[in-house]
Amino acid sequence: MPEGPIILILKEEIDALHLIGKKVLRIDGTNKIDADRLIGQQLKAVKTYGKNFLLCFGDFTLRVHLMMFGTYLLNEEKSTKLQLSLQFEGATINFYTTSLKIIEENLDEVFDWTTDIMSEKWDAKLALKKVTEHPKAIIADLLLDQDIFTGAGNIIKNEALYRAEIHPLSKVSAIPEKKLKELIKEVRDFSFDFLKWKKANVLKRHLDVYEQKNKSHPQVVKEYLGKGKRGTYIWPEKQHLYV
Repeated sequence: MPEGPIILILKEEIDALHLIGKKVLRIDGTNKIDADRLIGQQLKAVKTYGKNFLLCFGDFTLRVHLMMFGTYLLNEEKSTKLQLSLQFEGATINFYTTSLKIIEENLDEVFDWTTDIMSEKWDAKLALKKVTEHPKAIIADLLLDQDIFTGAGNIIKNEALYRAEIHPLSKVSAIPEKKLKELIKEVRDFSFDFLKWKKANVLKRHLDVYEQKNKSHPQVVKEYLGKGKRGTYIWPEKQHLYV
């Protein structure tokens, strides 16, 4: 599933097309949204919220979520079934395997920007408060909770836990507050490293544990943990289990 940094890259790529102020000229794809409502609408702003990409028009916003395997192409197409194509003068945005929704409300009433790990309004203290409200939970599950760490996904979860030296199965109530604060900081810090490395096409070479179970990292083990049984990479000797 594309994580927060990937959605921010999409925003930057679309910003580079200078589409603000331009109108939607045509819509294609298998989408079930109201195409007539979008055609002729002027794009006012492009925003992100976690894993959500937001195209803001006059009195509504089109929310695009890339789900688990969603992709996008700018001024290109591929053979995969096209879900939504937005055509502007001089540019086309194509989305594949996405969840689409029209938001009528003011975005500030819909989204809590303080939980977005990539936002300038991110609130680490609020994240700590929310985490400690789930004392019986395992920390790996909470790192994927979009109400706490909006935009965090499996890569960020694994790498932040490794950096903070915390085992994914650690129980929240057993983790010292100092270590929780360290973990929350690593979530934020790694997210921006993720962004930097992905833009430079060097992300994989900088990952410490995620998909690193190979000959060069024989200490790393992979287990399917938590509520969603997500693939989790652990370096047992370096990550302490708090129970």
